[in-house]
Amino acid sequence: MKIYKFTGFFSVLSICSASLMLQVVNAAEVEKIPFEEYVENIKIEAKENGIDAAVVDRAFTDVEFLQRSVKSDKEQPEFKLTLDTYIPRAVPDWKIEQAREAYQKHYHLLHKIGKEYGVQPRFIVALWGIETNFGRLTGRHYIISSLTTMAYEGRREALFKKQLFAALTILEEGHIEQDKFIGSWAGAMGQVQFMPTSYLNYAVDYDGDGKKDIWNNYSDVFASAANYLKTEGWNYDETWGRQVLLPENFDSELAGIKKQKKLAQWQELGVRRFDGTALPKVDLDASIVIPDDASGRVYLAYNNYKVLMHWNRSYYFATAVSYLSERINHPRITAPTE
Repeated sequence: MKIYKFTGFFSVLSICSASLMLQVVNAAEVEKIPFEEYVENIKIEAKENGIDAAVVDRAFTDVEFLQRSVKSDKEQPEFKLTLDTYIPRAVPDWKIEQAREAYQKHYHLLHKIGKEYGVQPRFIVALWGIETNFGRLTGRHYIISSLTTMAYEGRREALFKKQLFAALTILEEGHIEQDKFIGSWAGAMGQVQFMPTSYLNYAVDYDGDGKKDIWNNYSDVFASAANYLKTEGWNYDETWGRQVLLPENFDSELAGIKKQKKLAQWQELGVRRFDGTALPKVDLDASIVIPDDASGRVYLAYNNYKVLMHWNRSYYFATAVSYLSERINHPRITAPTE
């Protein structure tokens, strides 16, 4: 399916000049087809991909172009963040207090799910808190409009068309009513902000009611988050990592989430705990992560930190979740009395 119509003509005057060819190509006048026409093409393609025609027609009845989505996608931060400025914003004291209250409130359910999936409950709560402020900020846009807008915008059409067809499948399977199919401007959904493909791959109907309700059902929300982490390789017997100090002569080429060494090897290279003491004497692979620069915070990241980056490929996100999980855990929360 073509997204663009091309008007005007150009000729290549010299095949020998690459720069001239680029100038000619860039001079071509490009015009997008109308959004309404794009929607009709998408509907045809969705039906050809096997999605029920009635579901498709219903889903696009109230679809609209969301200029806000395009604006949000293109906006750039007005100033450069560092972890020292980001962490206090992402994990303020009030959020830590609310996280601990939520952990206490849902203690038994969280521990039941955590045991079944092999994921420490504090990380489930931390993800929940960072993603949607414990379910309070889940987005207010109709998912089909968000995804159709982003596909039409064109820069990542294939990606968002894939998400759009997955969203239609969610409607077809009856997990959420269409008028409640709400999420972010980019199409992330529910209290754990799954994109539609992640929903199809990881969402769980934990209470067995026939719906994977990550919007309103706490058991489904927590189990879906835990299932994602477990499927991506989470290890219950490990934590996420620790903040460390680097020696003055540390080779920055050794840093990076994909570069691993044993803790004993990092110890030999002069890496130390943040208080200056030796690293733990355990057989673990770890990476040195430097989100800003060597003068900023530096972390020794274990496998679970890498799994958090599968969720969101951002050092800042993974660090915020990890930091909140630590604050939830200290002082340790005990089971509430019945």
